[in-house]
Amino acid sequence: MLVGFLADQRATLVLKCAGITDDLARRAVEPSTLSLLGLVRHLADVERHWFREILAGQADAAPLFSSPADPDGDFDGATPDAATVTAAWDAWRAAVDFAERFTAEAPDLDVSAHDAWRGTVSLRWVLIHMIEEYARHNGHADLLRERIDGATGV
Repeated sequence: MLVGFLADQRATLVLKCAGITDDLARRAVEPSTLSLLGLVRHLADVERHWFREILAGQADAAPLFSSPADPDGDFDGATPDAATVTAAWDAWRAAVDFAERFTAEAPDLDVSAHDAWRGTVSLRWVLIHMIEEYARHNGHADLLRERIDGATGV
């Protein structure tokens, strides 16, 4: 059930971004730097963090788009060029693919690991957190999409 709800939330992000050209993917609503492309970059980093870095223990799975020195790099670095858009979607798809494989291969939802901020977290907790993360950001995507081109219910 958790995997299904998370898959639905991931599909919603793709749907909210469908048909948006490269230049519109970066459009933010002032004064915020929040954009559809920034959301894709942010969620790629979040997927990498929880599934690769924390649950799988891959210390080299640092965020691709933000850093401690540039915590908003996922949004601020979302430039309106085709290469940036392609790189963001490629990173997001790779992160989702890893997460789906990790989850499918896990012996159960009680697989756990330590996060410096949250303490011990289980795969179950991460899946629930990711559903919440996508649901919140899909709400942002919905508002951004309507502001960009008037599309609603996408």
